[in-house]
Amino acid sequence: MQASLLSIAYLIGSVTFIIGLKMLSHPASARKGNLVAAGGMFLAIAGTIFLYEEGGEKLHNYGWIFSGLLIGTVVGVIAARKVKMTAMPEMVSMFNGMGGACAMLISIVEFNHLAHTPVSLSISNGNLNAALTDLINMVSGGVDVHVGGKLLIILLGLIIGTVSFAGSVIAWGKLNGKVKDFAFKGQHIVNLTMLGIIVILAGYLVAVINNSYVMEEGSYHVLPQISISFYIILALSIAYGVLFVMPIGGADMPVVISLLNSFTGVAAACGGFLYNNPVMLTGGILVGSAGTILTILMCKAMNRSLKNVLIGSFGGPKTGGAAKEQTGSYKEISISDAAVVLRYANKVMIVPGYGLAVAQAQHVCHELEKLLEEKGVQVSYAIHPVAGRMPGHMNVLLAEADVPYEKLEEMEQANGEMNTTDAVLVLGANDVVNPAAKNDPDSPIYGMPILEVENAKMVIVNKRSMKPGYAGIENDLFFQPKTSMLFGDAKAVLQQLVAEVKIV
Repeated sequence: MQASLLSIAYLIGSVTFIIGLKMLSHPASARKGNLVAAGGMFLAIAGTIFLYEEGGEKLHNYGWIFSGLLIGTVVGVIAARKVKMTAMPEMVSMFNGMGGACAMLISIVEFNHLAHTPVSLSISNGNLNAALTDLINMVSGGVDVHVGGKLLIILLGLIIGTVSFAGSVIAWGKLNGKVKDFAFKGQHIVNLTMLGIIVILAGYLVAVINNSYVMEEGSYHVLPQISISFYIILALSIAYGVLFVMPIGGADMPVVISLLNSFTGVAAACGGFLYNNPVMLTGGILVGSAGTILTILMCKAMNRSLKNVLIGSFGGPKTGGAAKEQTGSYKEISISDAAVVLRYANKVMIVPGYGLAVAQAQHVCHELEKLLEEKGVQVSYAIHPVAGRMPGHMNVLLAEADVPYEKLEEMEQANGEMNTTDAVLVLGANDVVNPAAKNDPDSPIYGMPILEVENAKMVIVNKRSMKPGYAGIENDLFFQPKTSMLFGDAKAVLQQLVAEVKIV
């Protein structure tokens, strides 16, 4: 009876994951979808704790289980409530890394069970294969799984989860400025060599595991050399995860975060295979496939292949230094003049960027938008697919300020309307509006689709200074005749604009 109830709980949990993911596809239903998926996860966890049985025995050590749940819940709630929107990307990266770490630890624990759990076997007629089958059945909870197949799943979870964990930690450090881009000559060759060694070692272990048991005091154990090789794979996976992300430049970080997220999903799915758990399997597959699709779409939006992102690393220290140095001059505009331009325009398009998130200015931006519309100005937002520091960063930022989703225009739609736009207000965006992506074959971002704001009648750019953007390259837009610079903190500037527009 309890087994049937647990299966039903797992089925409901799996269905809610699918429904929740579907609802996340639209901002209007995203919050509800998140709650639906969370409810399914709660049901699956509760079912596992109270209904799971093995050999007629339920789970024990409830003190440890509920202590872990309590600590994790408190830390997660506090972190999510206190995080600033500008720090959201690194929090997402860190949480994703924790998922990879869980998959890594599961693989380590299961390998230790496989390799070091003493099991007394009665070998009849010298049938070692039959004895090994008994061993695997006991270790894997009665599921008849070939030891090589079980070890393959363990190794896949270990390698993918460890790379995701190490890479996400480095991504977290790079996003908050604590870790700098680092690359050396021939690094990609070193990375590929390291990955090759990991794959060869893993293949070797899977191939020889059946012949690697030795009798010790009436029990079978895996040879010590097998355990040493396993932990060598662990160490190499950590090193590969670090070196894999270190050279990736700033402009590519949203793609890398999405890719690492898909890694964590695949690693979690491996855990589902190990424990014959449909909820872990479904959740892992959904995260892995969704992350992979998102990564491909973002690469398409940047007009680059995933291989080019991982090897080209634009926005890194080398490419930034290769950018052309600007020798032209720029012009500034005052708050009052900018307010007049926006107030008497027929159509205004706002381009949000990371600077808007840093200043926590999304609410006052929405206030300016509503004020302009009250005065008869048509206002919309142009959203670049990789604006900010993570996928969908600007969408989340504006949703927090209750900006209607209908006002957000994707890049293709926004570019089609630039010729009829009177004024574009760029708020903290840089690389995604850089015309060098179209005009300069020597630019590191050449070929990346951008928001073609230079086609509007006038462009007002709000920045703190003339420093390059996250990709580390100069922006040709700032020196064009139609562009005027409005320097200052985005929140303070927008507040002043609101005040001026009210009296114009």
